Amino acid sequence: MAKATGKAFRKTMLQQFAVTRGKGFRLRDVDPRDTLDLAEKDARAALEQGVRRLAGLQEKLYAQDRWGVLLIFQAMDAAGKDGAIEHVMSGVNPQGCQVFSFKAPSAEELDHDFLWRTSKNLPERGRIGIFNRSYYEETLVVRVHPPILAGQHLPTELVTKSIWEERLEDIAAFERYFARQGYLILKFFLHVSKEEQRKRFLSRLDEPEKNWKFALGDVREREHWDAYMKAYESAIRATAAPHAPWFVVPADHKWFTRLVISEAIVAAVEGLELAWPEPALAPADLAAARKALARA
Repeated sequence: MAKATGKAFRKTMLQQFAVTRGKGFRLRDVDPRDTLDLAEKDARAALEQGVRRLAGLQEKLYAQDRWGVLLIFQAMDAAGKDGAIEHVMSGVNPQGCQVFSFKAPSAEELDHDFLWRTSKNLPERGRIGIFNRSYYEETLVVRVHPPILAGQHLPTELVTKSIWEERLEDIAAFERYFARQGYLILKFFLHVSKEEQRKRFLSRLDEPEKNWKFALGDVREREHWDAYMKAYESAIRATAAPHAPWFVVPADHKWFTRLVISEAIVAAVEGLELAWPEPALAPADLAAARKALARA
């Protein structure tokens, strides 16, 4: 089996699942069960290393206060977004990390443009912002369920057959703008199979402590599986770019999913070539402070 410790393997793994240009992308080309023949124990060990590496990078990111990072997680229900975020970010100082989950929009949010509720929660420089679902929902769930548009107060003449393509164009333009302001944008689609989702739903029913996670709406949404896959494919094709790549991550094996996400984040943040800020005091002043503390 392959090992996750080599740089060459990590590079190959990321190239396998990264989408930087959407033209020609097909979701069916990514197997949700794929693990690249990696041994689970090796993946778990590599994830622990990745968590430590990310913790060190986050400290530099926060101290330098120049770059910001936005991580977007999208997936079907039960794909493992919450667990992936919890495990991958487990070593990061909460002071430098912000997590926002976006569910059905409120009345106030519906009275604004579709990017408003996410835009006001973008991360500050020096911080890692995490969107558990995002503005992409406006091209996914709303696309699969067009009647939702009726509650968005849009002028009738603007609700055309091109509205989904227009929203994706707006998202691509927004991400291009955001990247130009000094923000690293990484987007993850956790690609779980329909059969694995069924198993996880049954697990939620079988285990009393997981019952709270289950909703009847989850079953109803499975009836629209093909429509969701088509919507995700369209979104990835329209918005994948070198400055805002998608990672289509196999999600049937959570241990593999978490490793791919960890390696993608670490590799991208390392690419920023972060550095500690220059000390505010001159060397002579630092030496004087050391002497004063030694006498105290």
